[in-house]
Amino acid sequence: MSNILIVSGHPDLKNSIANRTILDTVANTLPNVQIRKLDELYPNFQIDVPAEQDALLWADVIVWQFPLHWYSVPALMKKWFDEVFLHGFAYGSTAKLHGKKLLLSFTTAGTQADYQVNGDYEHSIDEFLTGFVVSAEFCGLKWQTPIVGYGFSFIDPTDETAVNAHKALATQYANQLIDALK
Repeated sequence: MSNILIVSGHPDLKNSIANRTILDTVANTLPNVQIRKLDELYPNFQIDVPAEQDALLWADVIVWQFPLHWYSVPALMKKWFDEVFLHGFAYGSTAKLHGKKLLLSFTTAGTQADYQVNGDYEHSIDEFLTGFVVSAEFCGLKWQTPIVGYGFSFIDPTDETAVNAHKALATQYANQLIDALK
């Protein structure tokens, strides 16, 4: 199996149902996968750039796991990109990430129907991903077909029925991600 690195950009995993379930399921099924939980590693947004770059160098496959926030990544993950994906490391004549596979794995509150040209957001999910595709190409990363978890809306954490339904959906999603990583 390849060296797989998952970078979790969820801003608060301990209070997440979906993203926490996804990561826990992957970790239990594929114990050799390295998972970097940015919210736990950098609660004060002080990113250890050499450590993050070392993790990326180790990886053959890089997975960015996050909830879609305002049609992009959460703030900490954006800061991570800005500080870690530097000239000479991620791009430029001495770039070191060229040829590694990149897989986006993210959750949305909206449904798949919402992310259609005739849906509530009036754009396909692929249109929202253009910046990711261009960034991957710019860094020489091999873009993989993203895995999208639709319908992970906000729920009342005291509603046991809703929590269990969310966990079941997240486990199903995690198994799709695991299949893609095998």
